[in-house]
Amino acid sequence: MRLSPYWLTLSVLIATIGIAQAQAPVPGMLPRTVSQELLTGGQVCATGRVKSALRATTTSVPHRRKMDRYDVKYYKLDLALENTSLNVAGSVLMRLRVGSQPLDSLAFELYQAPAGSAASAASLLIDSVVVDGRKSPGVRHKGPDATAKLAVVATANSLVDARIYYHGTAPSGQSAAIGNGLSNRKDVHLEPVNGSPKFPYNVTWSLSEPFSAHEWFPCKQVLTDKADSVDVWVTTAATNKVGSNGVLVRTVPVAGNKVRYEWKSRHPIAYYLVSVAVAPYVEYVNYANPVGGPRIAIVNYVYNQSYLDFWKSRIDLTPGFIENFSVLAGLYPFADEKYGHATAPISGGMEHQTMTTQDGFSFTLTAHELFHQWFGNNVTCASWEDIWLNEGFASYGEYLSLQAFSTPANARGWMNEAHRLAQFSGGSLYVTDTTSVARIFDYYLSYKKGAGVIHMLRYLLNDDARFFRALRTYQSQFRGGTARTADLQRVFEAEAGRSLDYFFRQWYRGRGYPTFTGRWNQGGNRFVLRVDESVSQPAVTPFFETDVDYLLTFTNGTTQTCA
Repeated sequence: MRLSPYWLTLSVLIATIGIAQAQAPVPGMLPRTVSQELLTGGQVCATGRVKSALRATTTSVPHRRKMDRYDVKYYKLDLALENTSLNVAGSVLMRLRVGSQPLDSLAFELYQAPAGSAASAASLLIDSVVVDGRKSPGVRHKGPDATAKLAVVATANSLVDARIYYHGTAPSGQSAAIGNGLSNRKDVHLEPVNGSPKFPYNVTWSLSEPFSAHEWFPCKQVLTDKADSVDVWVTTAATNKVGSNGVLVRTVPVAGNKVRYEWKSRHPIAYYLVSVAVAPYVEYVNYANPVGGPRIAIVNYVYNQSYLDFWKSRIDLTPGFIENFSVLAGLYPFADEKYGHATAPISGGMEHQTMTTQDGFSFTLTAHELFHQWFGNNVTCASWEDIWLNEGFASYGEYLSLQAFSTPANARGWMNEAHRLAQFSGGSLYVTDTTSVARIFDYYLSYKKGAGVIHMLRYLLNDDARFFRALRTYQSQFRGGTARTADLQRVFEAEAGRSLDYFFRQWYRGRGYPTFTGRWNQGGNRFVLRVDESVSQPAVTPFFETDVDYLLTFTNGTTQTCA
């Protein structure tokens, strides 16, 4: 920065002066420019996520303890869904590994209308539970908590198949991050902006983050218990397509002018990333060719041909994004299956594993949701306390994409805006109230401050080779699993060669930011610079230990950087 005579005042969220060199685009790839109005996709995503601002209804502590007695290995959803209603019918097979103690009952979660609700209220009803071929002699279902007694006690460490038959109507109150666990609309818009024209179109889609998977299928909503694999079968009208996780194995004609879509994924998956999208979609497939990896199909289910024509040039940015991220953070984690998008009017995006549900294809929204496939899907935060590991990195993916495919001015402008917005909240990255949807998805903290702290780690290492190696190490070390902030800290400490406890204490647990006020004076050949620090949250974080570089510009036009 240039020193002004006598005074310099700098409000700092993160040290951005003298930042590491921008990452070069993927070799052989031409930079592309993008208009400024298309750089706000991440904000659209966050705004949509927190619009409900609800406190989530979660399972009771005793019920959670019962669910901890087993480990989910596999889900198979076999459901009937239409694009015109929220009715659900079918079964879910849960394959589970019993823990160290015998299991006499199976605890799981499935939505039930609250006590005292009208008879017509939406609710999901359990028809029966069959465990290893034997029907449960008794099922108790109250609120989200369901328990089925086993006809025969399952021995410790045994593998058990439990099939839950159910039917009903999914609730329509706003309970997930964006709307409901299962939603339906009869009209959609061309762009997710105010005033965009709408047109008639029926679509049904799921969105379970953070606690709404049980609103449409029986499950265990525990972040650290990923299923090893999932199959999603959906029977619907023959005019519809169904988008979901993994690879489409086949479509099977069914009596009554129906069709069954059979999807399978053989990667570990968190409960909230299992997804469906049902509509008379038009399919468009393009491909990414990452260095050292296979050709990856990008399967796009969009509303109709006119919608595809409008967004195609933006959809076609996706291959380059995948190729760039594969260089920086490691090969796309699900390269043996696919990536893709299914459109739904959610005013944002949701990073369902291998097939994002998305509303429009703005530059940064597409980049944000894609980078979640690494940070959030391949490696998932082990607690909602650490949601910044998902959202902060996905937001930083927007910046990395701007560095690679846009202009330096756009990338710099994005980061400057992130710093500015992060100062709006005095909170910490650490989420203390994990029942508050609004707090989990706080745009200023989980997204923007999260991205800022990641950028500061890049500055701290001052070596892009080490920074991106740390990202790849984190991805490989926790592949298919979950991680906490302490895990990320250890990875970066290995690259830094020193403890970073001070850094994470003030930027993860701490609150606020420092402001530096500088004075300088020169007498003859002697130059004196004095910098004082004040902080915005002195009761919590009284002092920030941080490096700040100063760029001195002399009257002869030369410059010198000092720290």
